[in-house]
Amino acid sequence: MKIATWNVNSIKARLPMVVDVLQQMACDVVCLQEIKCETNSFPYLEIEELGYHCEVLGQKSYNGVALLSKYPVDDVQLGLPGDPEDDQARYIEALICCDRPVRVGGLYLPNGNPAPGPKYDYKMAWMARLHQHALHRLADEEAVILCGDYNTIPRDEDCWDAAVWQDDALALPETRAAFRALKHAGYAEAFELMDNRAHQYTFWDYQGGAFNKDHGIRIDHHLLSPLAADRLVGHDIYRKARGLTKPSDHVPVIVDIAD
Repeated sequence: MKIATWNVNSIKARLPMVVDVLQQMACDVVCLQEIKCETNSFPYLEIEELGYHCEVLGQKSYNGVALLSKYPVDDVQLGLPGDPEDDQARYIEALICCDRPVRVGGLYLPNGNPAPGPKYDYKMAWMARLHQHALHRLADEEAVILCGDYNTIPRDEDCWDAAVWQDDALALPETRAAFRALKHAGYAEAFELMDNRAHQYTFWDYQGGAFNKDHGIRIDHHLLSPLAADRLVGHDIYRKARGLTKPSDHVPVIVDIAD
């Protein structure tokens, strides 16, 4: 089973490119972030024609997440537990009902800039809520994959120039510590298990010719519970998507889980 995460940076603005990439990747499950449309405005017809069932948590103009599955889904959860007043559309989860079920959570973690400040406080509070939810899912002893745009650069070697990013919310020590805490709680990072090379990026800014210069960062991740990690057989950063017409600034990241 191939499971992808992809920040599409507005699905309506990039729909032809998104459809093209989805067809090329032929993944079984895809978690999308930053769809930037309300739930009812999601392009269900175009995506369903590719064979996907769509679960969507949208928001006007900002954020928004979706989970696409070629398998039936159950136990759909919209929103991250822990703060009923949080109205930002940043988390979606479902049980993928295949022969060996997998629970997939798709997330769009807050950016947090400028830091320090209220936006960074919100980022850290959101990460703390994610941690608690991740612990809860571990207790269920399921195969769980928490994937998405974590807005976290885990190591200096996951960005093109550590000095440029050292004061950014994505690379601050507190951000990295919160990400490591998820792994210490019992989750494995798919990239770390299958690749772990330096300077393998998933995001390149639109400005300054960043993609052509390979001035990127790695911020899109899959974290796997032990039962999911035991089934991990592949990992791929789908870099070619960044070179297409009207691309997202992120590219899909794919894991392959044994059926």
